[in-house]
Order: sequence, then structure tokens, then C-alpha cells
Amino acid sequence: MNEKYMEILQQYDLELLSARKGRGAWLCETDRGLKLVKEYRGTVRRLEFEDEVLGFIGENSRIPVDRCVRNREDGLLSPAGDGTKYIVKEWFSDRECSLKDTREVLQAAERIGELHGLLRKLPFKEEWTMGSILGESLAGEMERHNQELKRARNFIRGKRRKTGFELRVIAGFDRFYEQAREAAEGMERIFSKEGSRSLFLCHGDLDQHHLLMTGQGIGLIEFNRMHRGVQVTDLYHFLRKVMEKHDWNSALGISVLDVYERILPLTDQERKCLYYLFLYPEKYWKQINFYYNGNKAWIPERNGEKLEKLEEQEEKRRIFLQRIGG
Repeated sequence: MNEKYMEILQQYDLELLSARKGRGAWLCETDRGLKLVKEYRGTVRRLEFEDEVLGFIGENSRIPVDRCVRNREDGLLSPAGDGTKYIVKEWFSDRECSLKDTREVLQAAERIGELHGLLRKLPFKEEWTMGSILGESLAGEMERHNQELKRARNFIRGKRRKTGFELRVIAGFDRFYEQAREAAEGMERIFSKEGSRSLFLCHGDLDQHHLLMTGQGIGLIEFNRMHRGVQVTDLYHFLRKVMEKHDWNSALGISVLDVYERILPLTDQERKCLYYLFLYPEKYWKQINFYYNGNKAWIPERNGEKLEKLEEQEEKRRIFLQRIGG
């Protein structure tokens, strides 16, 4: 094992049994279970925030989470001799939630509802008002993405010779941009009326990679993007992945929402927010943004195929949007 990681583990009351590389870190089997050792470049303040929230989850539920382990000095950060800082986290050897398995998808929706309900019971503290926790407004993020779309469109328009990918972008741009504009304006209307009254802590980056099928039920990991925001964004990120995997099967999408709402019913504002999140052509923006910020001299063929797939799925996506409140 890397000597640096051995140096870190010596700062903990842990007996190392075995170790292997994984997830850009070291997975260490110890006398107190599986731990993950990884470099950390954030602040202690951020770590303390995450630790308090994950501690609350652990004390008030049976949801497995990857809380940091405190060292012998009761700290969350442990320095190596060269000054590099590391954290040690509780970890799991279990597999990710399978988006192909409808049963697991529905179990995940239930767990997300449980997490959100629990986080609403934790009062937000003034000392948590740091930038990484407050985050960017949804309307602001959408508008920023819209500006990026227009810059890419203008760049392509100005080219004398266009590739097949660029011609496809120009042909479909107006339709997707209109959706993007409507979504941003709709989101702005919602929060100009409601303000921050419905903002709660949310995971911030929730998809199948962060939902693990453990023996104690579905566990949640990687809360490093946790922030105060609109909780349905978590549900949206997970459900969008599900819908893409299942070719925008509306029946499945509604089933996921029904399971979530049995745990935590959506307010009218949250339902509208979810609608505008799905209306925004996020995958289209990602493809255009990747193109604009990448090597324009060589565009992978699969990028064009992805745009074509988006266009093919538009009708099924429209049907789903109608069902969730369009």
C-alpha cells in the first residue's frame, strides 16, 4: 500500500486488514469495517457541515451514509507529512442501484423521499451560509446555460464550412432553445413569488452512482455537493437518468413520482419546478456546451448520434411533460 495512506491510517484507531485501489482512493478493510481513504481539498468548515448533517441522518434513520471517521485528535482532516490532507469515510462494498431494474428504481424513489423528509427536520443554521451550501438559483443556472447555447449557435452560424454535427445543431436549435427559454422564465416566476420559503437541504448530485444496494437498505454516498436548494432537483436528476434509460416510458416515470409522493407529497410549487426542470433540454445543452468548449476540428461521430437520439425521443418526452403538469 502507498506509504502516504499508511501514514494517514496511523492517525486513527483502526487496524488495517487489507487495502485496494478504488474510486480514486484507497478502500481499506479494517477491524471496524470498510473505510475509504482519499485526498481532500475542501475546507474544514465544509467537512464539519457535512458531518453534522450525516450525523443527524444516522441518529434519526436507518439510512446508510458515508460519514467521515474522526481521527485520534477528533478531527475530520488528517495531514500527511508533505502537507496533503486526507479524509477517512465509512464505505460500502455494495453495487449501485440498477436503472434497468424497475423494482430497484422504485425503492430508490422511496429512499429519496425519506432522505428529503428527514432533511426538512434539520433546522438550517446561520453558520452554514457559505457559498458552496447556498448554491446558484435554478433560474440563474438555466439563464447562464441559455447564454452558452446562444454563443455556440452564433459561433456555428459564423462558420463558412459546417460539419454534419453543426448543421444538425442549426436545424434543431430554435425548438430546443425555445424550451430552454420557457423553462428559465417559468422557474424565475416561481421563485420571484415564493422566495426561499421552500428551500431545504438536498443531496445535490443524486443519481444511480450515489445509491447503493446495501444489506441495510439503499445507502447514499458522496454528499460533497449537498446544499440548500430545491429538493426536487435530486428527484429530477435521478428520474431523468431513469427516463433516458427506459426511452421516456411515461408510465414508469409516473410510478416513480407516485412512490416518492407516498413518502413526501409534492407542493404545487415543487410540481411546477419539476416540470420546468424536465422541460429544460439539459442533455441538448450538454452536447452543445461540450462541442463549444472542446476540439472543434474533430467532432466524434457519436455526438451527432446523441443529438439524433434526442430528436427521436422528443415526442415521448413531450407526453411525459404533459403528464407531470404541462
